[in-house]
Amino acid sequence: MGTSLKIDTVAAFCDFFGVNTLHPLVSVARFEDYGTYPEAMMECGLYCIMYKEIHCGELKYGRSSYDYQSGTLLFTSPGQKIGVASRNEGDRIYKGWILMFHPDLLYGTPLASLMRNFTFFSYDVNEALHMSARERKIILNCMDEIRGELDNNMDRHTRKIVVSYIETMLNHCTRFYERQFITREISNRGIMGKLDRVLNEYFDSNRQDEEGIPTVQYCAAEVCLSPNYFGDLVKKETGHTASEYIQNFIIDRAKILLAHGEKNVSEIAYELGFRYPHHLTRVFKKVTGRTPNEYKMSYN
Repeated sequence: MGTSLKIDTVAAFCDFFGVNTLHPLVSVARFEDYGTYPEAMMECGLYCIMYKEIHCGELKYGRSSYDYQSGTLLFTSPGQKIGVASRNEGDRIYKGWILMFHPDLLYGTPLASLMRNFTFFSYDVNEALHMSARERKIILNCMDEIRGELDNNMDRHTRKIVVSYIETMLNHCTRFYERQFITREISNRGIMGKLDRVLNEYFDSNRQDEEGIPTVQYCAAEVCLSPNYFGDLVKKETGHTASEYIQNFIIDRAKILLAHGEKNVSEIAYELGFRYPHHLTRVFKKVTGRTPNEYKMSYN
């Protein structure tokens, strides 16, 4: 796709799209303000939050593409690749906002240590946030407040105020994603059912003999989700992390094998993909409160 670029500063990002740089570490722009720019694939060193008000065609994101719909919010984090189609004079102008900020903006603020909690920055494009009219109003108000602060004469309070608005926006997005998980409860149950089938097929085909215990990344890929979205979905549906869910699934299989009484603990551990028997013992006791041998003895 066109030119390959590495953009690590807000100024470079703004220059590419033909908008004013409002601050060296953070900027907000309306899509209506964009100038002309060529087709490009950019590796971006910034956090970006993109909102489109109307259908605007395809966006390339890594190796995937996403067809924006009305009221969609998309997040990208430093190091991700974004492809953009060229825009020439006379092209249709799409409505929306883009907020970009450099990680350095957060240094020394409480938000810096909280960013890891906002896992949606690592979601895939098909896992974007679709907002209600009320939710859109809240996000646009935050964007507008940040823009207003940056348009004013900057002083020693500017950075702190802008970061507080960004944190407020991200906290709202966390709430909205929780709502989205709830409203998609039926489809989420389908994903959980598919996950159980994936795990059963994994062990029934003895893949653990060569590949060991299935990872979160493997399971996420099998149900066509990003690891972070997958982990958040499992947590919302079950109350357990994705790794805990996989771990509990394996322990349930261990219980069946132990109850049959035909194999010893070491044989069962290797059969389930553990590298060493004491790994099974540690996990089993953590989950059940008993060692595998104690559990096995209760059935004899």
